[in-house]
Amino acid sequence: MIEARGLTKRYGETTAVDNLSFTITPGIVTGFLGPNGAGKSTTMRMILGLDNPTSGSVTVNGKTYRDLPAPMREVGALLDAKAVHGGRTAWQHLRWLAQAGGIHRRRIDEVLDTVGLTGVAGKKVGGFSLGMSQRLGIAAALLGDPPVLLFDEPVNGLDPEGILWVRNLMKRLAAEGRTIFVSSHLMSEMQETADHVLVIGKGSLIADATIADVTRQGSGATVKVASPALAEFTPFLESAGATIAPEADGGVLVTGIDAARIGELAAMHRIPLHELSPRRASLESAFMELTRNSVEYQANGSRPDAGDLAETARALAGQEENTNV
Repeated sequence: MIEARGLTKRYGETTAVDNLSFTITPGIVTGFLGPNGAGKSTTMRMILGLDNPTSGSVTVNGKTYRDLPAPMREVGALLDAKAVHGGRTAWQHLRWLAQAGGIHRRRIDEVLDTVGLTGVAGKKVGGFSLGMSQRLGIAAALLGDPPVLLFDEPVNGLDPEGILWVRNLMKRLAAEGRTIFVSSHLMSEMQETADHVLVIGKGSLIADATIADVTRQGSGATVKVASPALAEFTPFLESAGATIAPEADGGVLVTGIDAARIGELAAMHRIPLHELSPRRASLESAFMELTRNSVEYQANGSRPDAGDLAETARALAGQEENTNV
């Protein structure tokens, strides 16, 4: 379990994370969503003790990361797949991690097999593609067989087969009772993978809910309607509060009222229906609605957001407090 209470991080005048409180529970996949610079990476770094909070606290299984007696056996993390010594082989990279964590070397072969890298275990990681590096980073996170796992954009660089593999891996790990915390910009993938999501913007919490609740609150009902009498039916729908959007196949998408109400209106006015099908709400559209006021760095040339400024401030001030996971 991961618990944050009033978690805040400031870099000078810039607030990267602002009074975040949340609980990440075991047994489910929790997605971590937010626009670029929202504070996701900073939050993950504070969980792992790489950045100290300005105020508030965050614990893993009741302890701060630095107080865990055997961190690699408690928490596994993938934050930057390319942060690897390019001159080492995949096996050598995992060997020194295992030695540092007091983990038996037979575990190296097990995790290489899990992520599908057994065949390239002897190759130098400097020649790895981003997708292969992601798999190696996941292997490193799994090395200590920890009950808590954090993954920052784990599907970057993966092909469709690799993305499906990561999805199934996350679900399997959660089904084993582990705490799984995953950040991603791929909303469609999060909708397929996560059970619960945290959404943040400008460092502040926007939503902490199930996927179903977020899509329902953010997107509303959408129903596909097809009828030979759409022209006659449309005014009745609009008078009931519906918004109508035409589809290329001649049907319409109706929002604002649900399928049951549409069916009642059709029956009342003797309108024949050829299709009446609720559409699955989109996490992407819900996310865009929820974070609309939290995106400052846009294509129209507006100013950088707090997270981008925080990263710059940290680099300039040399405020890397601890870079050993």
